[in-house]
This record gives sequence, C-alpha cells and structure tokens, in this order.
Amino acid sequence: MPQTYRPFRAVLWMSGSIVSFSLMAIAGRYASSVHSTFEIMTFRSLVGLAIVLILGSAYNRLGEIRIARLKQHLLRNLLHFIGQNLWFFALASIPLAQVFALEFTSPIWAIILSFVFLGERLTGSKVIAAILGFLGILVAARPDFGTIEPGLITAAASAIFFAATIIMTKALTRHESIVSILFWLTGIQLCLGVGALALQETVSWPTMATLPWLLVIGATGLMAHYCLTTALSLAPASFVVPIDFIRLPLIALVGMLLFDEKADVLILLGGGIILLANWINIRGENRIARLPVL
Repeated sequence: MPQTYRPFRAVLWMSGSIVSFSLMAIAGRYASSVHSTFEIMTFRSLVGLAIVLILGSAYNRLGEIRIARLKQHLLRNLLHFIGQNLWFFALASIPLAQVFALEFTSPIWAIILSFVFLGERLTGSKVIAAILGFLGILVAARPDFGTIEPGLITAAASAIFFAATIIMTKALTRHESIVSILFWLTGIQLCLGVGALALQETVSWPTMATLPWLLVIGATGLMAHYCLTTALSLAPASFVVPIDFIRLPLIALVGMLLFDEKADVLILLGGGIILLANWINIRGENRIARLPVL
C-alpha cells in the first residue's frame, strides 16, 4: 500500500482519465480514416512531448527527469506502444463499446499481476469488483467471441499489454516523479513511432481536416496518463483500475450518438453492474484505509 493512500482523490483523478481516454477514442476513430496506427502514435507522442517540455519548463520541473531506471521505462513504453497500436487498429475495425469491452479485461490481469509483482493484497472486495465488472462488460457489449476477426483479436491482445503497462507504471511511481514518467513515455514512444514510420512505404502527413484530431489525441493521451499515473500514486493498482469500467457505458452512448452504433437496455444494465462493482471496490478500500496502522 502506498505511503500516501487517498482513495477519494484517486477516484477524482481516474474520472479525468476516463474523460480523456474517451475523447482520445473519438478522435482516434476520426483520424484512423486517413492515418495508420503508427502515424497516429507518432503524432500523438510528438504533441505530448512538446506539452511535457513546455509545462515542465514553465513550472521548473524538468530537473525531475531521471535516467536511473531507463531500462524499466524502455520496457514499459515498448509494451504500451504495442498495446496502443493494437487499440487504435481495433478502434477503426469494430464498434467502440466492443473495443472497450475487450480492453477492460485488463483489470483482471492487473489485479493478478499486482498481487504477483507488487505484493498487493487480494481482498474479497477486489475479487468481487473485478468479477462483477467483467460480467457487466459482457452484458453491456456482448462481444461475439465466436467471430474471429482482426479487430477482436487486437482489442483483446491490447488488454494484456495495458495491464502489464499499468503494473510497471505503479512500480515506477514509487521512485519516479510523474514528470519523469511522462517525459519518457512521450520521448521513447516518439522514437518507436518514427522507427515504425520508416518501415512504411508512404506516410500520410496531417491535413487541415485531421490535424485537430491528432492534436486532441496528443493532448488527451498525455492528460489520461497524467491522471492515471497520479491515481496510481494515491491508491493500489487493484483499486484504481476497476474504476475505469465506467468508461464502457459512457463510450457506448458516444458510439450511439456519433457513429450510429447500436445501444439498448442491456448496455444500461451492464453499466449498472459496473457501477455496483466500483462501489464494492471503493467501499472495501475505504474500510481498509480507516483501519489503524499497527
């Protein structure tokens, strides 16, 4: 358990992460009609790195950037780069709610990995929250696992990479500042993106139509990770991650309004189950936080 354990503040920061990731998904859907996933990731990292350098310089925090754990940063960002490219590919291939449904299997992996690698306790509330949240996702999105298509495979695979990324981020927050984590996030992934673009025969450069979406992806992608990293510094990963389940009913509504994707009463039912799962998780962790330290 982190030294500073503040579940309520972690929930607030995760709310910012949920909104940012949802906006990034919308922008990614529009940008993917013109740009490849490598192009989107490269421009996203370029915008994010510029923001980190500008704000870090303005607030005199660039001195917090460290190279002592460069190997961990490299591995974390390689895993995230792969997962994010798979995620953007899935966005262009299958409905938004289905992408998020498969992505949200990552909390199951995160709870297991946080127990194995971070030594976090597996309480009954965490297990129940993860199981209920996953059931809510299945009810709301009803992914057709009998149909094997690239979008389904990439969305499911991205969940495993995201779970590993979250666990490594949690480990880094014990020693690194958020500025340092975000600098290496954007800088390393920009290098990976440029290397990937070199393998493409042609590159589609931003146009007046796609540039705004790419800027939104860069800004919201950075903000999402800032909020997520801050939340992970305030509470255990197995508490923070299931809160992200709320993104599913939100993105299902967005898909219905903006992209004419189907939405019905089962999405609302699934969303209710997800909210119940989060309430159980938050209530359990708040109870632990109130216990006296022996």
